[in-house]
Amino acid sequence: MKRIVTALTGASGALYGLRLVKALAEAGAQIDLIASDAAFLVAKEELGLSKEAFLETLRGFGQASLQVHEVNDFTAAPASGSCPVHAMVVAPCTMATLAAIATGNGSNLIHRAADVTLKEKRPLVLVPREMPYSLIHLNNMTAAATAGATILPASPAFYSRPDTLEALADTVVARILDHIGVTPAADLVKRWKS
Repeated sequence: MKRIVTALTGASGALYGLRLVKALAEAGAQIDLIASDAAFLVAKEELGLSKEAFLETLRGFGQASLQVHEVNDFTAAPASGSCPVHAMVVAPCTMATLAAIATGNGSNLIHRAADVTLKEKRPLVLVPREMPYSLIHLNNMTAAATAGATILPASPAFYSRPDTLEALADTVVARILDHIGVTPAADLVKRWKS
């Protein structure tokens, strides 16, 4: 069973985080979930779910495999390199979170867990959901990528002709799973064939 730290931040795209947790739970992964306060505000705005309802929905995907950590709990397992984690994903990832990770200037558990992931040379996937990018954003992405992170923008694919928002989000989630080496329980999307 792969242990995946999954962080949700306050960028638009709460659906990406929701669908990612669902796919990880269905694939049998152990999930260490960290959500920022802003992530819950975005979930309320975009999904109509209060913090409690959002967490209940996430727990419903895999109660036994999901552990929720408070964003300011530096005693949580993902804060230590000795915690046997396979990979970490930040989806969606705000530009402020990306900047903190890129500069090593962390102030919460999401930043610390990402720092640990990089220093331990484990896969770290950052899923920015912003447009357009400023030069500051691009420089921070370059710095994070140079340090070992994978920058995987939330750019959904349309060739599979997704017919729901969930199916559209799953085109990004499938790519995330590819990059952290998790095989989904069922095909999330139609793969490109030549």
